[in-house]
Amino acid sequence: MNAIAPSHAAPSIALGDPQARLDTLAGIAQGLLERCRARGATQAEVSCSEEAGLSVNVRMGEVETVESTRDRGIAVTVYFGQRKGSASTADLRDSSLDATVEQACAIARYTEDDTAAGLADATLMATDLRDFDTWHPWAIDADRAVDLALACENAGREVDRRVENSDGASVSSNESLGVYANSHGFVGREHATHHSLGCALIAGRGADMQRDGWYSVALAADDLEAASAVGRKAAERAVSRLSPRQIPTGDYPVLFASEIARSLIGHLVGAVSGGALYRRASFLVDSAGTKLFPEWVSIHERPFLPRGLRSGSFDSEGVATRESSLVEDGVLQRYVLGSYSARKLGLQSTGNAGGVHNLQVAANAGDFESLVRTMGRGLLVTELMGQGVNTITGDYSRGAAGFWVENGQLQYPVDGITIAGNLRGMFEAFEAIGSDVDPRSHVRTGSILVGRMTVAGG
Repeated sequence: MNAIAPSHAAPSIALGDPQARLDTLAGIAQGLLERCRARGATQAEVSCSEEAGLSVNVRMGEVETVESTRDRGIAVTVYFGQRKGSASTADLRDSSLDATVEQACAIARYTEDDTAAGLADATLMATDLRDFDTWHPWAIDADRAVDLALACENAGREVDRRVENSDGASVSSNESLGVYANSHGFVGREHATHHSLGCALIAGRGADMQRDGWYSVALAADDLEAASAVGRKAAERAVSRLSPRQIPTGDYPVLFASEIARSLIGHLVGAVSGGALYRRASFLVDSAGTKLFPEWVSIHERPFLPRGLRSGSFDSEGVATRESSLVEDGVLQRYVLGSYSARKLGLQSTGNAGGVHNLQVAANAGDFESLVRTMGRGLLVTELMGQGVNTITGDYSRGAAGFWVENGQLQYPVDGITIAGNLRGMFEAFEAIGSDVDPRSHVRTGSILVGRMTVAGG
């Protein structure tokens, strides 16, 4: 099987003609598979990648860093029966490639059998390879990138005289090419670009200083927010946090702003991922088919979105991706599995080796303002701090900052607080999901209102 996604993309300034480079990487991969077979490997897989990027950072009107990168990597994994060995290199010389294969084989010969080891099942390999419009090189040089970053920071610093300092602004552009091939005969190619523009500003002085920022990401530079808009939003967010007040400790409704809400979905994904499940290190072990959310909650995986941040026809093992429900009518429909974890659990891969592809969380409410009105009184969270989430028990406790809400209106900023609960209970307490989707992540969700959490005031 030779599955290759078509593309009509323009050549890249940094990596050259993407199709020519992918042809070269595919040739290297297939040559390495032949070497693995010649050394007696019963199965083998090869990943080849090339990346190039430009990144600039400015602060207070001065250039801090300009960085140009170019990386490549070759990873070889062989199986002798159910014994596995892996090795990698960045050197494309024939002698180095040969040594990499030999090292992988040597490792495999001295490891123990693992009954779950091996390639994903051949019947699961992707055959319908598609182009998702993910290749949009940005013809930008360092000088232009610096100008954009300076314009972004300057726009923010001019918004309000209380913005007296800056953590800087940045512009980055990256291109990546990848080929995955295995001894089932599968050869898959992927290529994508990723661009970003961000700014972080500081308002106030001394102990009263507050920091906040904003950023924009896209596969195509034309889809980025304007530099001036990013800077102004960073300034407005920083200024809005000045003069925070205390709130009494208690149990309140908590509204997670959309840019924060996706972390809740991330905790769900982590808890239903194969590694945590077969190690029994998750509070959602044996939870497939059980009701975790109110019946109106649905979460769908959509790997075929044009210009999706995580679109793909195959996962990191060549398994075909598919559109499917993760949660439907509040019920967990399946786990998130690659082939290894699936075998450990006695199940089949869900095409999620390497992660999920474009999760879309269905909304049941209106925009952000309507969610604030719906909450009436409670806490809006716009920033989370710390790592206080226990995946084994589901216990959740994190530092937070945001705004107090009364009578459906934002009243004043708050910080230095802690919000706590248990993820299972928090999932059950979802009261609304807004239509204000933050597009800057492959987890696409609006703001999420949780009916009640413990809030410890500063």
